Amino acid sequence: MSEKIKVLLVEDDTAVAMMMAYLLCREGFEVEPAFTGRTGLELATTQKFDLILSDVDLGVPELTGFDICRELKQRHISYRTPIILLSGNGTEERRAKAFEIGAADFIEKPFKASDFVSRILSLAEATATA
Repeated sequence: MSEKIKVLLVEDDTAVAMMMAYLLCREGFEVEPAFTGRTGLELATTQKFDLILSDVDLGVPELTGFDICRELKQRHISYRTPIILLSGNGTEERRAKAFEIGAADFIEKPFKASDFVSRILSLAEATATA
């Protein structure tokens, strides 16, 4: 990757966030972590990101990954930013909801590191050439 792709990672589980950030940084991404939905939404609306990853279930009931995705897709400044939602509860209903509200992908946890990285790289490359 010639230019670093800036990724916002919204994940309330610090260990999971660190693991995902490590995998992405190893591939040359620049990762900005947020540990609550509110912080994630604030960062997404005040900074420019090339890609947003958000857990659906963020522990605190204030904002879910679905809420973040829905809100960002309604804002002119961020509606084109690809959002990938992640969940440990990957039912077909949740997967369908993710795509209905504008998510670019839905990744079920736990995932294989190689699959996670491949899907992120694939979307990043598609976005860069669009």
